[in-house]
Amino acid sequence: MIAAVDHVQLAAPAGSEDALRDYYADTLGMAEIPKPPALAARGGCWFQAGPVQLHLGIEQDFRPAKKAHPGLRVTDIEAYAARLEARGAEVRWDGDLPGHRRFYSHDPVGNRLEFLERTDS
Repeated sequence: MIAAVDHVQLAAPAGSEDALRDYYADTLGMAEIPKPPALAARGGCWFQAGPVQLHLGIEQDFRPAKKAHPGLRVTDIEAYAARLEARGAEVRWDGDLPGHRRFYSHDPVGNRLEFLERTDS
């Protein structure tokens, strides 16, 4: 039986690791975690915040998905959105999911990310 999501893998173009680190570590506040040596040779980088891991792997002929994305639960969504905007990331609010506040943002290579927080309504 499935017990949990271990990680989400996103793709990125070769040579984008520094820009990814700026966004995922500095902008989002995630910690970079070491890749196993056999996988580190392939490039890319991994990040973690609490139990959530995002793995960015290098993909030849990279094209970001237009619709696919991880949905990341956050606390104090207004402050988190302000953090992203203060660091130059676009924040696009979407009110179409009942019982949630949410927004979308894109990483520097075009991967779409959803950030959401439950509301009382």
